[in-house]
Amino acid sequence: MSEIRVNKLIDEGGTGSPILTYGCEVPVGMGITGAGGVNVSGACTASAGFVGNITGDVTGNASGTAGGLSGSPNITINNLVGVAATFSGVVTYEDVTNIDSVGIITAQSLIDAQSGINVTGIITARSGTAVTFTGGLDLSNAQETVSTGSTSHYLTDISVTVELDCLNGTVFTHSLADGNVGIVSIKNFPAVKNSFHTVTLLFTQNSSAPTGGIGNTMVTGVPGGFPGGIGTHIQLTPRGVTGFSTDARVGSATTIVLSGTASDLDVVTFGIHYNGGGTGTAGNYRTLVTKSGDYRFGDIGI
Repeated sequence: MSEIRVNKLIDEGGTGSPILTYGCEVPVGMGITGAGGVNVSGACTASAGFVGNITGDVTGNASGTAGGLSGSPNITINNLVGVAATFSGVVTYEDVTNIDSVGIITAQSLIDAQSGINVTGIITARSGTAVTFTGGLDLSNAQETVSTGSTSHYLTDISVTVELDCLNGTVFTHSLADGNVGIVSIKNFPAVKNSFHTVTLLFTQNSSAPTGGIGNTMVTGVPGGFPGGIGTHIQLTPRGVTGFSTDARVGSATTIVLSGTASDLDVVTFGIHYNGGGTGTAGNYRTLVTKSGDYRFGDIGI
């Protein structure tokens, strides 16, 4: 085998590089080095891979681990697996069959489900918002939660404020054995647009015939300066709003008269109309009170 030792190789004309007709072979452990570049019009193959940064436009297929990708290319893949992903723009899904989320899926504007949404848990709207159905609502196995109105004494041991917290439901019970009612407080009902909200209170009369408080459910002889009972004084506290006092409107401008018969059941309904104005202004709310009562067992069928 012959060996040629030279410092430089140039073509015959002395103006360019020589042509290696059959290529060249670099022994193991050696390399092609220099401050210039390697320009080829064909393929560049490296069985051991490439070391260092690759810049410019890359076409064809690439595999392995990539880090620090940047630019604005279009990437088409079958599956994307990662610890986390952050998108600064809009993520568009086409023909998605399932979205499997261990945590919470949040939609800022709209969830449009053409074939329905199947939920085994609870759908909760953010505070100050509402869930809107425009095409009708078909409910099966729906149940109305009935809660006991919480009470606090404000005058004597037999006159109380009944608080109806709409976070617990819209139907409540109160036994008059726990105190005649002077104030009804309704809190945490939504006030997000021109709307009407209904709260129902089921009164159970004393087990013995009451001797006082059956009219306004207030003790006989209301002291001056104190409210006169249902329909006379209502405390409203919409969700996220400081509460305020108002008067409810009752049919014929009277008051709600509960049954005077022992153990009777009276159903009193409060309707709150909010006109969509300032949520903290009492004049933007109108409260209506109706009663359907004197319920007891009849003589037939007992």
